[in-house]
Amino acid sequence: MTDYVNRLGVDALRTAPLPEGATAAVWSLDTGLDAVGGHPVAEAERVLDAAELKQAGQKYRPADRHRYTASHIGLRVLLGAHLGLAPADVVLVREDCPGCAGPHGRPAVAGGGVHFSLSHSGDLAYVALAPVPVGVDIEELPSDRAVADVLGNLHPAETAELTALPQAGRRAALARVWSRKEACLKGIGTGIGLGIVEPYVGSGPDPAAVPGWLLTDLPAPADYAAALAVRV
Repeated sequence: MTDYVNRLGVDALRTAPLPEGATAAVWSLDTGLDAVGGHPVAEAERVLDAAELKQAGQKYRPADRHRYTASHIGLRVLLGAHLGLAPADVVLVREDCPGCAGPHGRPAVAGGGVHFSLSHSGDLAYVALAPVPVGVDIEELPSDRAVADVLGNLHPAETAELTALPQAGRRAALARVWSRKEACLKGIGTGIGLGIVEPYVGSGPDPAAVPGWLLTDLPAPADYAAALAVRV
C-alpha cells in the first residue's frame, strides 16, 4: 500500500494508534490536481461508478466538479490499495440510515473490510480509514454571515460559548465546532439531516468528550479546521 499511496501524492496526517485502543489512518489530498494516483481527473469515468459520476455532474461550477471528482478518485485509490483492488473495482454502497432505516446512511465498501470517511472543502480533501466506524471532516473558516446564520442552531452551550467570544474569534471557533460535529455525525451515519444540536463537541482548543467516540482535532492549514471521530 505504501508505494500506491506515495504515487497518490497525499500527506499522511495520522497513522499511529489513537488513545483508548482506537486506530485510524488519515490522508490529505490536494483536489486541484489534474491526476490522482496516476488517474487523470478528466478520465474519471474509468474509475468512478455511475452514482459518483451523476453526483459530479450535478455540481454547477466546474471547479466544484473537479474537486468532487479528484477527491473520489483519491478515496478509491486509498481503498483499493488497502483492499488489494484496482480503484475502479471497489464497490461502494450505502448503509441503512440509523434514523429512518432508509438506504442513505454511511457510505461503505460492499462486503466490509474497512470503514472510511471522506470530506472535502476548498481545494483540500481528507480521507480516513479505520477498522471501526469513523468520520472525518475538514472545513474552511466560515464567513461572519454564516456564523450568524448557524449560531442559534447549535447546542445551547456551544451557542453561549461562541456568543461570549469577540466577533473576530467566532469564525475559527465555529469551524472547530462544525468539523468536530460533522466528524461525529458522519461516523454515526446520520449526517446533519437530523440537526446539529447534538452531540455537544465544544468550541475551545480541545474537543469535548462524546460518549462512544474518540474525537480529536487534526492538523489543518491556516483558515481550515479538521476533526476525526473514531468509534470506541
